[in-house]
Amino acid sequence: MHARRSTIGIGAALATLLLAAACGSDTGGAAEPAPASAGPHGSHSAAAAAPPAALREGERFVDLALPRPYTPAAPNGGTDEYRCFVVDPKLTEPAFLTGSRFLPQNAAIVHHAIFYRLSPEQARAAADVDAKAPGEGWTCFGDAGVQGETAWVAHWAPGAGETLMPAGFGFEMPPGSKLVMQVHYNLLGVTGDAASDRSGIQMRIADGTARLQGLQTALVTAPIELPCEPGATGPLCDRDAAVADVAKRFGADSAGTVQGLNQMCNGGAAPVAGNTQHCDHPVREPGTIYLAAGHMHLLGRAIKVELNPGTPKARTVIDVPRYDFDNQALVPLPEPVAVDRGDTLRVTCTHDATLRKQLPQLESLPSRYVVWGEGTSDEMCLGVMVMAPKS
Repeated sequence: MHARRSTIGIGAALATLLLAAACGSDTGGAAEPAPASAGPHGSHSAAAAAPPAALREGERFVDLALPRPYTPAAPNGGTDEYRCFVVDPKLTEPAFLTGSRFLPQNAAIVHHAIFYRLSPEQARAAADVDAKAPGEGWTCFGDAGVQGETAWVAHWAPGAGETLMPAGFGFEMPPGSKLVMQVHYNLLGVTGDAASDRSGIQMRIADGTARLQGLQTALVTAPIELPCEPGATGPLCDRDAAVADVAKRFGADSAGTVQGLNQMCNGGAAPVAGNTQHCDHPVREPGTIYLAAGHMHLLGRAIKVELNPGTPKARTVIDVPRYDFDNQALVPLPEPVAVDRGDTLRVTCTHDATLRKQLPQLESLPSRYVVWGEGTSDEMCLGVMVMAPKS
């Protein structure tokens, strides 16, 4: 999963809620061990296949899927491809997206999916990008590959079934708007003919006359500065070499993301390696958070998002002390969390490099200093929040 690059060098969706950041690290104190997953995609298809909830008043389903199977091919010697496809709900009147159920047709290779809303103008630009790229869709590490701000309106990660927006809320879908479906394909351990996919989404659409309140997706990120496991050696245990390897596999923008995170969260000071990293994000727009999730990869142990930590106004947005890659569903908060200008959101992630030699899908890979990267064998620290701006 990846925030789109823009204002702060990492994500336009980030700029929806957040403006600047300051980060720190903790070189010790791993969280209580989480159970090892059976694989990067071991058990997450059941939730996605569960039937949807009953339609609420004014809602209808719109089913979209790839027109034909796509077989991903990881570029530059990597094991991951991010592929973008345009899907068209054929909206002729104003509408709201009030829920979504992504259907990973080949769960063995689908790591996650993000849906970005395109304006009619952006949809025409995306069609041009698509036409110029060989095969179905286009490669899109990092973002939707379309100029301008594209709103993140839905996503799926392992463990997620149907995601319902709270009653009375939805993502605005103007007439003529389309979606970019960005799918992260991970080909670790995949051989033969098992790598084609024809995933799709079931959208829950409400008529625009329903007078729903609009929603936005906001992201908070922290850097990854995870050294090799104790006793490990090898060329990729050097941070500079590891960053260069990320750039080789995913492009120069990915190396720029590593630098941007350090600049945003640490003021550009020398990175401090450690299991745990955090980043503080001042809130830019007031609003209320209704749903949240945490996203890391296979070395993740714990993730937490806090509001105003260490102050009398401190609140926990989401706390996952035993992170499970196969359970990343966006969940409704027990109570909505109001945020205001001047507040601070902190995201904290703990990773564990020793898992590299415990998980079958990683144990054959060389030890490495881990930084933020798009691949399943790389890492992320991302808090995802669905919020309603204050009207």
